[in-house]
Amino acid sequence: MAKVVTRFAPSPTGYLHIGGARTALFNWLFARHHGGQFRLRIEDTDRKRSTPEAIAAILDGLRWLGLNHDDDVVYQFARRQRHAEVAKQLLEAGKAYPCYCSPEELQNMRAKARAEGRAKLYDGRWRDRDPAEAPAGIAPVIRLKAPQEGETVIEDLVQGRVTVANKQLDDMVMLRADGTPTYMLSVVADDRDMGVTHVIRGDDHLTNAFRQTQLFMAMDWDLPKFAHIPLIHGPDGAKLSKRHGALGIDAYRDMGYLPEALRNYLLRLGWSHGDEEIISDSQAVEWFDLDAVGRSPARLDFAKMENLNGHYIRGAEDTRLVDLLLPYLPDSTQITGARRERLTRAMAGLKSRAKTLKDLAQQASFYIAARPLPLTPKAEKLLSGEARARLAGLLLRLHGLAAWDEAKLEEAVRNFAEDEGLKLGAVAQPLRAALTGSHTSPGIFEVMLILGQEEALERISDCVP
Repeated sequence: MAKVVTRFAPSPTGYLHIGGARTALFNWLFARHHGGQFRLRIEDTDRKRSTPEAIAAILDGLRWLGLNHDDDVVYQFARRQRHAEVAKQLLEAGKAYPCYCSPEELQNMRAKARAEGRAKLYDGRWRDRDPAEAPAGIAPVIRLKAPQEGETVIEDLVQGRVTVANKQLDDMVMLRADGTPTYMLSVVADDRDMGVTHVIRGDDHLTNAFRQTQLFMAMDWDLPKFAHIPLIHGPDGAKLSKRHGALGIDAYRDMGYLPEALRNYLLRLGWSHGDEEIISDSQAVEWFDLDAVGRSPARLDFAKMENLNGHYIRGAEDTRLVDLLLPYLPDSTQITGARRERLTRAMAGLKSRAKTLKDLAQQASFYIAARPLPLTPKAEKLLSGEARARLAGLLLRLHGLAAWDEAKLEEAVRNFAEDEGLKLGAVAQPLRAALTGSHTSPGIFEVMLILGQEEALERISDCVP
């Protein structure tokens, strides 16, 4: 088998869509599995809608996902002269022809075809006509002389054998009247010149594949293998749209998803390996192939995505999590030195409860909050006058502790509650409110240990009369 070369070829008209990210992932994995190359092509021929911002968003999204491409990025618009050369080669070989139809003629032709229920919208009237008959003032388009008999066949690696009768396909335009190449021509020329062996993309491109196959054959070029993947649908089974929520990869990053979690989740959207749900990158590269891609649309499951993200957060290194948390925390530039160390120590106890980095940041914020802590309404209620008076007594005990560790702290608080004739909760709950500003937190003795003796005692002092 020749060296595998795959490509991801987005149009830079917006963010990196989650469906596009999965297509990129499948191409990346297939190339890595076969020891081949994963190429990136930016299809920026639509000059009105393509923007530098969208290109930057795509490159940034792929970088964040960890889908690094091989070789330089190919920009399709920059290759337009090469595309035009291909059309002219076909013209010289008699496999293409100039068409001088006026816009009005084409409009009437299409209206008639639609009225008669025909898929073939262009009737080929200039196919065998002498260009000498061309009307004045009409610049021609260049059309492919497509086969009119038989059928075009695609042995798709996902969809199986797919055919279309050639009489249903008209002679497609390759060069517009202004000399600019069309999308179909550009894609075929680029795939050939980039050495692409496998075209892995969404099944919304399947109809394009028939015309592209005809163009490959007209040029006597080797056909790439096609693999058309079913699209991603929303939880309700309908085609994914804005009403289903976040569509761009950047939105998932902003919501606090880890790239490895998203890679794992997208991998399982339409591909499976037994009952495996948690799949590492190395396993994915080892196991991935196209024969395990299903033919039915996959459905987004946000609950499953969150649970998977929680799994990866629990397995992440604490120092890395702190780095990732900073954008979600207020005054992140001030989180240095002791505050950062405190946050790092807190990760082990916090990350088991979080589904996203946003959750984790919210839960961690009390550790680095400035004194005096703002109190939630429930925390305020726990800190009644009587509770604050008890904390004053507890504070004296804590000041006298020789060692600040969880066992000694628990012993001190329990002994204090016992001496006061109280249940542990009657002391621990106001203590939690004073230390965290909330009625919920990780274990209170863990919290005290992480805060450290000085900070813990000062927070309690803030709440006593």
